[in-house]
Amino acid sequence: MSAKKSAKKTLGRKAPAKRAKKKAKAKAKAKTLTTGATEGHRGRARDVPRFFRLNIEVGDLAAATAFYSNLLGVQGRVQAGRRVYFESGAVTLQVVDVSSVRAPHPSAKAFYFTVKNLEAALERAQVLRCLSPEDVHDAPGGGIVVRPWGERSFYVVDPWGNALCFVEEGTVYTGRD
Repeated sequence: MSAKKSAKKTLGRKAPAKRAKKKAKAKAKAKTLTTGATEGHRGRARDVPRFFRLNIEVGDLAAATAFYSNLLGVQGRVQAGRRVYFESGAVTLQVVDVSSVRAPHPSAKAFYFTVKNLEAALERAQVLRCLSPEDVHDAPGGGIVVRPWGERSFYVVDPWGNALCFVEEGTVYTGRD
């Protein structure tokens, strides 16, 4: 076989196939980085779930919409099904009125929000008279305190018994430190 034919064969079949394989690997790696999937067993991509919405049950949607709009400092978006969505970074807070079916069930122990201006968030909570009366690690939950784990925060309780915590951005403890 002539050198010219051999070069054509290499360029025509093998080289592009190798380039295509390299491109596919690079594309898969880029997709892994943007979707949050990580390498799993034997190099297979793992689909890592991302938390995107949190549901809080209330007994009066109009009152809850006003409460959360004032507390969070953002307007909610009314949705079908007696609910309002509040954008809260990567996670949407979904406030749902369940009063036509049953009494609202309070949420988990607390929901945590980060804010740049903790004092402004505290002022909004004071106006709403929703500061937590409970102590958190021997310190007032309803006051701005640096917690033992380093977060500067305060706690509130909504009119339906849902506990929320506001943490100053930059002091968030992730457990990875």
